[in-house]
Amino acid sequence: MTAVVTIDADRPGPTISRHLYGHFAEHLGRGIYDGMWVGEDSPVPDVRGIRLDVVEALRELNIPNLRWPGGCFADRYHWRDGIGPRQDRPALINTLWGGTLEDNAFGTHEFMDLCELLGADAYVCGNIGSGTVQEMSDWVEYLTGAGRSPMADLRRSHGRDEPWTVRFWGLGNETWGCGGNMRAEAYADLARQFGTFCRSGNETPLYRVAAGADGADTAWTETLMRVVPEIGAHPFAAVPWEGVSVHYYTIGGTWTDKGSATAFGPEEYWRTIVAAQGVDDLLRAHAAVMDVYDPDKKYGMVLDEWGTWWDVEPGTNPGFLYQQNTLRDAMVAALHFDVFHRFADRLTMANIAQTVNVLQAMLLTDPDGGPMVRTPTFHVFEMNKGHHDATSLPTHVAGPSRAVAGRDVPTVSASASTRDGSMLVSVTNVDLDAPVEIELQVRGGVVSDATGRVLSAGSAAAYNRPGAADVVSPVGLDHLERTPAGLRLTLPPHSFATVSATIQHA
Repeated sequence: MTAVVTIDADRPGPTISRHLYGHFAEHLGRGIYDGMWVGEDSPVPDVRGIRLDVVEALRELNIPNLRWPGGCFADRYHWRDGIGPRQDRPALINTLWGGTLEDNAFGTHEFMDLCELLGADAYVCGNIGSGTVQEMSDWVEYLTGAGRSPMADLRRSHGRDEPWTVRFWGLGNETWGCGGNMRAEAYADLARQFGTFCRSGNETPLYRVAAGADGADTAWTETLMRVVPEIGAHPFAAVPWEGVSVHYYTIGGTWTDKGSATAFGPEEYWRTIVAAQGVDDLLRAHAAVMDVYDPDKKYGMVLDEWGTWWDVEPGTNPGFLYQQNTLRDAMVAALHFDVFHRFADRLTMANIAQTVNVLQAMLLTDPDGGPMVRTPTFHVFEMNKGHHDATSLPTHVAGPSRAVAGRDVPTVSASASTRDGSMLVSVTNVDLDAPVEIELQVRGGVVSDATGRVLSAGSAAAYNRPGAADVVSPVGLDHLERTPAGLRLTLPPHSFATVSATIQHA
């Protein structure tokens, strides 16, 4: 099979924000405790209680931002419980996720320390479901207050003199469900109130994100977007948010029977690919609503939860959402990023769920002290990091498709970007059985010094584990040929590749 991927090098598009490669860490299962925080007395090497191996691995991804403390947990989290001496912090039972003890050892200061170690921006999700306006306003002041104020002084009493830079704030999470079971109109009124009282305590302006729709519920987005011209009509009113979120999970089965992360056949594989490609329809629908009220794209769309969701691994706590991560998950991630790049003029942030040990994780740690493992999804993030803050290039794919449940499913996906005279092309072949020859045709430019890497394995169900940590890991791409139009390469079945090249405009 052959596919032609045409790249318009002379028609630069919008910038691909690095924040489209954001991450998410919730107080859920082993995501925070054991995944990121082990404490200062742990035999696991740490930096002030934070796992050193996890920090070093995530630095390889140049992760741009980290969303915390939820998720559903955010609307039950009261930030004052997580500050001050750890021995004095109140404990509670995490009834949402597994019924485990939450001792609040990992709180605001620990999270900000983690972000500084990673070089990542903090994305703090505030409590609207069970919190108050003053509680969230005080948290903003505690983190960002530069002058003398009650909350800034409280922060100083806990050992941090200078304020942090915290730009990104979520106004609750999934308020249609676990965040309060609200109607869109009721939430819009609350978000207007909470957002109005969230004001930066230093020179860095806030980017506030209104909690958005459940999947394809565009009526929710429309309710929020109607606020924009309504508030703008009042001379003394300020718009209380800058972004609107939406969530989308890829599920190959049903919510009650999601299927196994590792034991799947061709039918389950193709259902997953169809579901993953559905993110394009989702973003397109919500973007169309936003365009009606905001044609100049002053407000951003934020996909701050996305990824695969399978049944938990046998023998693990159902509330911990621990799942293995195969090459199939990597295919889902690769498809999503191509879509994100196409929506770079509207989509300002995206956060995979989640970073460590939960859902479609980058890293899996061993609760018994064994070595940490980088997942296939980790490698997609790493291979794609050259797209961070690069200029997108229009990319057109003409290639094969497969008939799945009565519909034609494209099996080749691609996107491209340029920065500082270099071009990065990402290409995915999701076909389960057949390799594909890719003709990369570059219009308006001449490429040279091309190199490539490919992520593949003998089976789409292949995954990495202790003792076999590199079963799915990138290797050099063989047979990358120059052609008069650009480049030629061959991708094996269920594989993802990136090609880097120098580009000179014709």
